[in-house]
Amino acid sequence: MSENTPSDTPPVCDYTDSDYQQTFWEAGNRRYEDAVEEIAIKRLLNRGGKLLIELGAGAGRNTERYTGFDRVVLVDYSRTQLLQARERLGDTSKYIYVAADIYKLPFVAGLFDSATMIRTLHHFADVPAAFREIRRVMAENGLFILEFANKRNLKAIARYLLRKQDWNPLNLQPVEFVKLNYDFHPRYIWSQLQATGFAVEDRLAVSRFRADWFKRHIKHKLLVKMDAALQYFGRFSNTTPSVFTRLSAQGSSPTPVPGLFFACPACGCGLPENQASMVCPQCGHHWEYKDGIYEFRLNPS
Repeated sequence: MSENTPSDTPPVCDYTDSDYQQTFWEAGNRRYEDAVEEIAIKRLLNRGGKLLIELGAGAGRNTERYTGFDRVVLVDYSRTQLLQARERLGDTSKYIYVAADIYKLPFVAGLFDSATMIRTLHHFADVPAAFREIRRVMAENGLFILEFANKRNLKAIARYLLRKQDWNPLNLQPVEFVKLNYDFHPRYIWSQLQATGFAVEDRLAVSRFRADWFKRHIKHKLLVKMDAALQYFGRFSNTTPSVFTRLSAQGSSPTPVPGLFFACPACGCGLPENQASMVCPQCGHHWEYKDGIYEFRLNPS
């Protein structure tokens, strides 16, 4: 994992050449977190559609959980993560793999009827800019499932009261505890979502028993059932390390021009989705299509 700074956008967290899927999820004792996140996704993703964008798709851990959609667009800054996803999911017409910066999404406005962003927002230095760009590419009343890392969790509160950490979990501002790794206060996230055109429909408190003690002393199936039973308390109080939110895109959205799918990140010109490299007719920028992946990063590593 490294830091990259595309032109005129905030720095991004680049997982190029990372084995994150293997080391963190498959070999990292994260079976509980994965299971309770699957439950949260199923509860919040309450409808299907034509086109879903998965923001920060990584190696495709969650992609097959987005059932009911004709097509799913996997977006990640790391090309190598997308190669892992393609190996995992296969090269089928249902999945479109796109290497891109979320601050400069390469899609025409109003394209997607649904979006998800799981385990990704905590890497964003400019949350309002990311939300504005996500809203731009979504259709009116589009469904957006967002997960974020909650700074107001019980562990952080206890550590602060015991003077084991300096930052206050009740402060509304994001905290960067490691370079390009942020925790957020729920009220900060709700306010930024509202300001950028999203309305909150539902909230779930997830991963309540993440501490290793629970995993060692309580059987996996029981632990998952306990978490599932308590997730709906997120509608009233959010003190878990992970918060899932169902949102709807408010206000009008442009209707995409037939035949246009992508938008040049350099100039905004509409482009087709044709499984081939292309040259922007407006600015002349060349965008590569290789190994089943569209390359739309302005400054790839």
